[in-house]
Amino acid sequence: MLIKALWGGKATSLSVRLRFAGRSMDGFSQAGWMVVPLANERISEHVGRAFERARLKKRSGFPMAELSTAPFMVNVQPRLEAEGGAVPLESPFYIVRSADEEFHKAIARRESTVLVKGSRQMGKTSLLARGLQGACKAGATVILTDVQKLNASDLNTVEAFLFTLADLMAEQLDLTILPRDVWKKGERPVTNFERYLKREVLKGVPNQLVWGLDELDRLFSVDYGADVFGLFRAWHNERVLDPCSSLARLTLAISYATEASLFIGDLNHSPFNVGTRLTLQDFTPEQVAELNRRYGSPLREGEDLERFYRLVGGHPFLVRRSLHEMVLRSLSYDVFEGEAESEDGIFGDHLRRIPLLLAEDPLFRDLVRGMFHEQVCPTLDSFERLRSAGLVVGLSIGDVRPRCKLYADYLRRHLK
Repeated sequence: MLIKALWGGKATSLSVRLRFAGRSMDGFSQAGWMVVPLANERISEHVGRAFERARLKKRSGFPMAELSTAPFMVNVQPRLEAEGGAVPLESPFYIVRSADEEFHKAIARRESTVLVKGSRQMGKTSLLARGLQGACKAGATVILTDVQKLNASDLNTVEAFLFTLADLMAEQLDLTILPRDVWKKGERPVTNFERYLKREVLKGVPNQLVWGLDELDRLFSVDYGADVFGLFRAWHNERVLDPCSSLARLTLAISYATEASLFIGDLNHSPFNVGTRLTLQDFTPEQVAELNRRYGSPLREGEDLERFYRLVGGHPFLVRRSLHEMVLRSLSYDVFEGEAESEDGIFGDHLRRIPLLLAEDPLFRDLVRGMFHEQVCPTLDSFERLRSAGLVVGLSIGDVRPRCKLYADYLRRHLK
């Protein structure tokens, strides 16, 4: 670990080996301590003693004039992760939200369906991964289907889609009887799939089976989506009517971004109004402050944090990306803010995606223009579309507001 210390008014770097007791390199004696989150005071104490012992022995290798026994501040540089995508399971930068606990409780209750809804880059996949990991540790059998990874041929027909799902199940569970061995030609695809699920998949899993389905709203745009959603809903109903059914051991954990009601005419024929429904919310100011501390506090408490929260709100992707850049490039907040609002700055690619998305739907573009200039949302459907797109926040039409200053300023400039 690289530790930066201030000695006699000058910055000095010291490499420290963690979780090590005994003789150290460069003549330093190490105390065998282990870094824990936010333990800068303890680190300062141990490193200070090590420096002082080395100074007294005149073996430190640093000029004596630069050494001092005065108290000094230690800044622990966090080990950064690759930005973008799901947050690694063991990441210290993952912020636990209320939805995490609710997800675990729903799995423990063996709910038929756990729905995780949130706009793009809200952390749905990260939460789903942790929920599935928790289910596995609790003794459940876990499988995962990332619908985003399926290619066009997998989604071409309902037959192709359901066969692909069954094939992926067989592979993950290492089943000996494969879908092609029992799939009956001329039979309805949903019948073939359900038969395989009950007779082969659930038969081979004696405990609870938790099936994670990530990015399922990709099915909103296919013409057979209603058939698949109707099948999932039928499984929920069968669990209620027949507690002895093998489906009682199946839990669907579904993540999706787009508001289901915009694409499904009758939610009573879908899984989107049963089970446990979780909506991921943006980070609170307190959660942003906590994440800032985990990144080594590139933002000063007080005014910097307040300005930062006004700029990007609690948008999980924007918050993490911002803190990552500030630490990686040692940016002050003033420099970062100037770059963030620039067309070619840190968020240039992210922001330019929005006008491209709006160009595909002129009516939606006009809706967004009216919202960001007048902050008026005419209908519930328009509110749901804006919120699903991740452009606004709020609990109702009367509460709607731009998600963050960065979005508001950018869209006002580009939707005149």
